[in-house]
Amino acid sequence: MNNSYAALAVTLAIQALVSMASFTVPVLAPVALPDLGGSLALVGLFVALIYLGAMISSLLSGSWILRFGAIRVSQVCLLLCGAGLAIAAGGQLWCLVISALALGAGYGPVTPASSHILARTTPRHLMGFMFSLKQTGVPIGGVLAGMLVPSLVGLAGWHGALLAVALACAMMALVAQCVREALDDDRSQSPAPRRDPFKPLRLIFAMPRMRNLALCSLLFGAMQLCLTTYLVSYLTEDYGLALVTAGVILALTQGAGVVGRLLWGWVADHWLEPRRLLPLLALLMAISSLLTAAFTQSWPLSLVAAVSMLFGATAIGWNGVYLAEVARLAPTGTAGQYTGGTLFFTYFGVVAGPPLFAGVTHFSHSLASGYLLFGGLMLAIALLLWRFAGAPAPRCDTG
Repeated sequence: MNNSYAALAVTLAIQALVSMASFTVPVLAPVALPDLGGSLALVGLFVALIYLGAMISSLLSGSWILRFGAIRVSQVCLLLCGAGLAIAAGGQLWCLVISALALGAGYGPVTPASSHILARTTPRHLMGFMFSLKQTGVPIGGVLAGMLVPSLVGLAGWHGALLAVALACAMMALVAQCVREALDDDRSQSPAPRRDPFKPLRLIFAMPRMRNLALCSLLFGAMQLCLTTYLVSYLTEDYGLALVTAGVILALTQGAGVVGRLLWGWVADHWLEPRRLLPLLALLMAISSLLTAAFTQSWPLSLVAAVSMLFGATAIGWNGVYLAEVARLAPTGTAGQYTGGTLFFTYFGVVAGPPLFAGVTHFSHSLASGYLLFGGLMLAIALLLWRFAGAPAPRCDTG
């Protein structure tokens, strides 16, 4: 227990750097794509490839964590993300394909690894807050990308910005070595037996409450990535903001996500259980998405920022509630395995969401139509989740 805050600090920092790496290319896309000869639709495909890689690596991560240790797996993830950004700096369209897959391979296992560490080091009565605080690393990474990447582009060009973030990932991998022995002391000292990669999926479907969380995360993940992937492009192309100003709005959105994660984690622990809180968050996401679709240049910038922050507080803020609940339900010592299995569904939604958004906007010639579509879909999901919430919660024996 004495290591709980040290574990939180290192997992939060790793999560933030990996998140920043995944946001970097979408943030600088308006500048880089003209040089590459591509359209904004490529942003959605790039993000989809990241999460396709993350789907696979998260599903396999449980056995890697047990064999090599969660910190060692996290270090490899940081290096993969750095390599992915360095490859993207090559300046060719084919480089983006390899870059996205490398980023995805690095992104997928980070959350299962951190859940494994925190489940071991965090007192049960603090799990909701600590997991939510750790998950603020994702929007913090978005804040860093929104605030720093446009400035790095101005100083060193978009190639230099990619290399700078890649270097930061490599440096964090070195820093994590300082705590590796202390936090990886539970790793296996013998070769792991051959494992069934689909076992986490079977375990999840055998536990109804875990299954419901996983399926819910599929839809929420799609909404989250459609917000963060296209917001900068939408604000520059449709609303008419400068890249740096749009980056500030993204940073505010991600900052609201940080606050939202902590707030919703507290609400889920003390006031409204997750199966009743998630429908409320879905409704707020739907309202925010529909309002975003209605942006015109007649809207004052302050109102645009306020709507974007509400969007971020919900579409980004839900994640901590979800992961803390997964860790609570998972049998002792299996939080990483169950988290990796549930994230398979989350990332599937992320893979499907941005390309669908891109297809709709390509044919309509308007990014607003994508937010309109997803706002309508999320409204329908909110109504379904309210119906599911009315059923008695099954009692889950986690051993």
